[in-house]
Amino acid sequence: MPATPDTPHDISGHPAPSELPPVLDQSFLMKAIELQGAGQEAEAERRFRQYLEANPLDPIAVYSLAVILLKRGEVGVALPLLAQATQRTPGFAPLWAAYASAQQSLGLRDEALASYDQALAAKPDYIEALVNSGALLRETHQHLAALERFNKVLTINPNYESALGNCAILLTEFKRSEQAIAMFQRLLAINPRYDYGQGLLSYERLHACDWTDFDASSARIIEGVRNGERVCKSLGFMALSDSAEDHQSCARIFAAHRFPPAAPLWKGERYKHDRIRIAYVSPDLREHPVGHLMAGIFEHHDKRRFETIAISLGIDDNSRLRTRMLNAFDHFVDARQMNTRQIAQVMRDMEVDVAIDLAGYTSDSRTDVFSHRPAPVQANYLGYPGTLGLDCMDYIIADRHVIPPEHQAFYDEKVVYLPDAYLPTDSGLQIAEHTPTRAECGLPDEGVVFCSFNHDYKISPHIFEVWMRLLRQVPGSVLWLMSRNELSQKNLRQHAERLGVSPERLIFAQRVPRVEDHLARYRQADMFLDTHPYNAHTTAADALMAGLPIVTCMGQAFPARVAGSLLHAMGMPELITQSLAGYEALALALAKDPARLADVKARLAQKRANTPLFDTPNFCRNLEAIYTAMWRKAQLAGATDELAG
Repeated sequence: MPATPDTPHDISGHPAPSELPPVLDQSFLMKAIELQGAGQEAEAERRFRQYLEANPLDPIAVYSLAVILLKRGEVGVALPLLAQATQRTPGFAPLWAAYASAQQSLGLRDEALASYDQALAAKPDYIEALVNSGALLRETHQHLAALERFNKVLTINPNYESALGNCAILLTEFKRSEQAIAMFQRLLAINPRYDYGQGLLSYERLHACDWTDFDASSARIIEGVRNGERVCKSLGFMALSDSAEDHQSCARIFAAHRFPPAAPLWKGERYKHDRIRIAYVSPDLREHPVGHLMAGIFEHHDKRRFETIAISLGIDDNSRLRTRMLNAFDHFVDARQMNTRQIAQVMRDMEVDVAIDLAGYTSDSRTDVFSHRPAPVQANYLGYPGTLGLDCMDYIIADRHVIPPEHQAFYDEKVVYLPDAYLPTDSGLQIAEHTPTRAECGLPDEGVVFCSFNHDYKISPHIFEVWMRLLRQVPGSVLWLMSRNELSQKNLRQHAERLGVSPERLIFAQRVPRVEDHLARYRQADMFLDTHPYNAHTTAADALMAGLPIVTCMGQAFPARVAGSLLHAMGMPELITQSLAGYEALALALAKDPARLADVKARLAQKRANTPLFDTPNFCRNLEAIYTAMWRKAQLAGATDELAG
């Protein structure tokens, strides 16, 4: 629901109405506005309606009444009232802003933006219209236009908090980390308790490998979460904490704030379908890690038993992967321009049996769709490694390594287990036959190549210190990374030099267009060093697919247990350690014993051919068995036939 004006407009300077009955004069209107401001909306509404009977053209009275109607959710009543009033008084900016809010509530985004523009034409310094239209532009992925609106707010009021916060977040989208960090710092100087502000600053610093005040900042954020404060969004928190209990607390705080319960669209009806209808809801049905992991699953669904629906929330990138998605589903719904309720209504109208959220609290997700209960069964899977903290989410699909039975209390969903690993792969993907030379990869001709192609934000200072000790103890070795920006590369080189390692021993891989070619270059690495407390996930599966051993430290929360889960599925548990000291010792031992490392690689290659991890058809059958059990339990209304956890 878009933001709606919740305070009466300042009426100073408005011309006094012409001849009025004595009781319905300007003071009568002022009293109604005063009552509205005091929260006595029923009496205020009665007075506004009475006043408008005598003064039907008064824009302030129409606006104030519309605010009450919008706040109460009576958009259908407010919309025609505002449509008429904006035509009669086009120069009164608040009417246009309220009209835009009503249009936005109905999913009329283009019309809402046009109305906001009318409000700003009438009053260019109208901060509320700038902020609300900026938020709408951001929501519709028009990030540059949104940034311009928020920057304009800051020229009017440099300390306007929501504009500072939105500007900083948009700067992160444009990879302008230094500016974003400075703006987050400025925001926190104005309001140290700005919602999620400390976490936003910490998360962006991690993206830049800027570890300023890392330990103290992390401790403050963890303490804030334990105190129930809105100090960090849950995804960013996963890079700071290795406690499943704390992850649950953080998710619950975020869920309670952002996703209040909504009126359910599914109300207990039992559908009579020939096939079970499953809907995947995701912004990542494109060139994206989730897209790569799920493409083979989508293609292997048994269409005799399942009718598959895609609810696509993200961009169409015209990629090969997108084409595969379009061809894989029975129905592909491009929902990018729909609002939350519209998406949920589409799903309800399609009589979805099982709805799967593949994004959770990740970028461009729409988890609030599930708050409207569009389906009898709703499950959290794959895209977000933790509980969503929502009552409306029935299940989380996992395995016994990422969520051991003793951790189930830290998940608000019912935990259901896949038999091998929870992470799917695409066994149809063929790694390129050509292996680039070391020189083509920018690597030295000799020496051990430690590899970690994880995202920058997963590299903690503590794991980096381990890596630097390894480089110091293994002469001629290098660390091969996949940094996304020049700032993080500069910072990592500076950290290396501070820790006594030549910056030249850090090699940064360049992006290549085809995933097949990207995987081929893993052959030039000797081992993959995992990150902690946020493991490699898709990247770990990539490394194992390419035959590269992973050394991991298995932690206490879902994100820190994924690489260990994959290694268990591969039958290589000896590469899993339980502490950073053990992790360092194992990596060092392998690096200094070429014969032992060669044996590990040989056994990995042998197991690769027979592991269930890379058997996509069988994985899909196991996933379908879970969907069937969920569906059956819903059909039985939970009376019998318990779904095993």
